[in-house]
Amino acid sequence: MTARFTHGVHHLLLAARRHQPDLSRSIELSTVTPARPDARVTMTGTEHAPTLIAATGLGYYPLAFVARLPFAMVVVGVLTYVVAVSGSVAVGGLAAAAVGVGVVIAGPVVGATVDRRGQRTVLPAVALANVVAVLTLAFVVGQGVSTWVVVACSFFAGATVPQVAPLSRTRLVTLVGERVDPGRRLKTFSRVMSYESAIDETAFVVGPVLVGLLAAWVAPWLPLVAAAGLSLTAVVAFALHPTGAVRSHAARDAERAPLSEVVRVRVLVVVAGAFAVGLFFGTTLTSLTAHMGVQGRADDAGLLYGALGLTSAALALGAAALPRAFAARWRWVGFAAVIAASAALYAQLGAAASPTAVLLLMGVGVGPVLVTLLSMASDRSPVGRAATTMTLATAALSLAQALASALTGQVAERVSVSAAMWLPFAAAVLLLVLGGANVVVERRARG
Repeated sequence: MTARFTHGVHHLLLAARRHQPDLSRSIELSTVTPARPDARVTMTGTEHAPTLIAATGLGYYPLAFVARLPFAMVVVGVLTYVVAVSGSVAVGGLAAAAVGVGVVIAGPVVGATVDRRGQRTVLPAVALANVVAVLTLAFVVGQGVSTWVVVACSFFAGATVPQVAPLSRTRLVTLVGERVDPGRRLKTFSRVMSYESAIDETAFVVGPVLVGLLAAWVAPWLPLVAAAGLSLTAVVAFALHPTGAVRSHAARDAERAPLSEVVRVRVLVVVAGAFAVGLFFGTTLTSLTAHMGVQGRADDAGLLYGALGLTSAALALGAAALPRAFAARWRWVGFAAVIAASAALYAQLGAAASPTAVLLLMGVGVGPVLVTLLSMASDRSPVGRAATTMTLATAALSLAQALASALTGQVAERVSVSAAMWLPFAAAVLLLVLGGANVVVERRARG
């Protein structure tokens, strides 16, 4: 980790110590110890947990993973279903773009509301609204309504999709800073960011794979119904988990930095990096769908897309083992170069070629880049604005993914599939350029 990253974590810990007297009124957490999964203990705010697992309980992690799946399924599910019903990649791309616009508009609002009111209050309402929106979308698409009705319903599905990933990160970061033994905090924080990014990648593998399996083996509408069911069950359970009541001292004491601090250059360059990753995801998924459509296998696109996420998740988990001398700013640049090189190979695939090997190579760069960007977003979050910053980064990624899906669908239909397959390379080059811009921003910040 860089010195700036370390400084950011120490700042978080010092902020927690300044409010140490308030720990006596902190929330009691019922946790499960790793040594004895059946033993339940009560931990008050005056105690420190020896590990993060002791502070959360083992059950938190599978629950937080399953609760991510609706978000991971909705864009791919909408794209797959609309293309299957309408027969048009362009219309499917527009619907996917509308999902992303909804995410980016509502995401920061939800994040800011969570910062003020807490996850337990906000998240169940969002999950229930998403159930209604997704089921409505599934119904209207099947009725053969106009494109703009489909786009409008897709927007509301995106606006209400539960963004569990950034909320899980802010939950765990808060627990690390306030509950974990002080001697373990710095290392635990690094592991949390790698773990969370790897779980995100795994969810983005499992989500498209589920969409592909359900759509190909049962019916194209089933992935959307399944996503709604998971919002109603897993997301609500995630919201009501005991860790959902934990809030940072800054949030509880209303000591939040002004919202203007979130739009500083050092934060926005990271958000722009997340946007570029989203462009890469969207152009890759849609061009892959078009490429497989040429082979008469469009339903297999979700399964093949999972190959990218497979190596991405593995490398994200391994990012914590990278030497500290390999600074975050250079990780961004280095792994973005790997993505660009693999995207150039992808663009040159023949019409009958299998993209699996190239997609696996792409994932080698994507996983570490995501870990780096999300770690930077957490490190650079203003005091009390962690959920706002993380949801802004996630929303930027989702918006870019959706907009890229719309653009790529249009290019595939109106120009050629071969032209569409060059768009992931363009997104990777943008990510590389932004990595260089971040190096300049850091150097100027250091004077």
